[in-house]
Amino acid sequence: MSTTGPAAPLAGDAASRATAAPVDAAARLRSAAYARLLVLAAIIGAPVSAAAYFFLQLVGMLQSWVYEDLPRAVGFATAPLWWPLPMLGISGVLVGLTIQHLPGRGGHSPVDGFNPGGVPKPVELPGVLLAALASLGLGVVLGPEAPLIALGGGLAVCAVRLSRRDVPERVGAVVASAGSFAAISALLGSPITGAFLLMEASGLGGPTLGLVLLPGLLAAGIGSLIFVGLDQLTGLGPVALAVPGLPPFAHPDIAQFGWALVIGVLAALVGSGIRWLATALRPHVERHTVLLTSVVGLAVAGLAIAYLAVTGHGFADVLFSGQAELGPLLQDGAGYSVGALLMLLVCKGLAYGLSMSSFRGGPVFPALYIGAAGGIVLSHLPGLPMVAGVAMGIGAMCAVMLRLPLTAVMLATLLLFADGLAVMPLVIVAVVVAHVVSAWLAPRQPPSSPPGDAGPRRPLPR
Repeated sequence: MSTTGPAAPLAGDAASRATAAPVDAAARLRSAAYARLLVLAAIIGAPVSAAAYFFLQLVGMLQSWVYEDLPRAVGFATAPLWWPLPMLGISGVLVGLTIQHLPGRGGHSPVDGFNPGGVPKPVELPGVLLAALASLGLGVVLGPEAPLIALGGGLAVCAVRLSRRDVPERVGAVVASAGSFAAISALLGSPITGAFLLMEASGLGGPTLGLVLLPGLLAAGIGSLIFVGLDQLTGLGPVALAVPGLPPFAHPDIAQFGWALVIGVLAALVGSGIRWLATALRPHVERHTVLLTSVVGLAVAGLAIAYLAVTGHGFADVLFSGQAELGPLLQDGAGYSVGALLMLLVCKGLAYGLSMSSFRGGPVFPALYIGAAGGIVLSHLPGLPMVAGVAMGIGAMCAVMLRLPLTAVMLATLLLFADGLAVMPLVIVAVVVAHVVSAWLAPRQPPSSPPGDAGPRRPLPR
């Protein structure tokens, strides 16, 4: 089951209608029903974004408690070398039991990326939440974006159905999309980035695209204000993706465009290898979910321990999504030797593939982190400034792992603030090369299955 594309039912409906009769988007935009839908989206944006904010804060608190406070509480000055082993073993047991026994199997598998699918039923939301907290909070190498999309869409539909039982399927799909926009946009740093992500992931198009995006953008804009207000009110700190303080980048040159080709090809090879590992392992894990998910968790812990033992850097570089660790990596990149960075790439990449095969979470942030680390490694070679290498690495790895090239360009550009516009041409070249090469490397789909098809689509819950 896939829960990452809440607008997919509407997309399928729009496609069927497009063959039957043209859609008068302008008339719908002027209708009173659409105005009411916009008001509903604005109302939904606030509580869903607040729920997303506290979910992200809870994940951060769990990580800090498990790897900092708990070791001190049992008598260690810092977490000992073996500490990730029991934590990720416990994570595997909890996630395995959730997948095996709770409705919805804890949400969609991150191996599937952001494929279209249905909104989780209300009874499935506890399983999605538990699997996400057990995965992310205990150190699994996945991000929070996929659970946020599922929870945001599911909570939005639940809120509407509490006030009105007979919600039309099309309205429910747009409301779910708005909830997902609100939940994910502040995390990615911009409502526009969230719009690109969900637009590409859901496969929406044609005259109905704007009709679906407007409620989502409205909910996301209000949600961003909620994130800012809650941050100031609680003092817990921001949870959005941001990397300030990077050195300025003037403009690209011919040598850097050559590096864009190289980085695109390398990202396609690395990302395809990670995806192959996750795809190959998943069927075996699903046969003995609880046992093998725990074994995979122990393997992820072993990679983190090996990295710490060899490089002396903390195992947090390998564990977790990389969201909180990305800024320090970029700002302190000079403190990592080339050997340490290569070890980081190997351990993080393997841990990423293992985590995707078994646990629940999103693929975005580990891809950002691995792409940035790869860019730092290559910046030690002539003709490639660090900022350009990082931007191209981030964009190319995101394009491979998400298969969403527009979103990849947007993420890499917005992440680098003032440098983003200057480096955008290089990012575009690297993303296009990575996207095309990875498509050539991917297994061929049967002719009857359209690209990106996730199988039968489950209708919205009633």
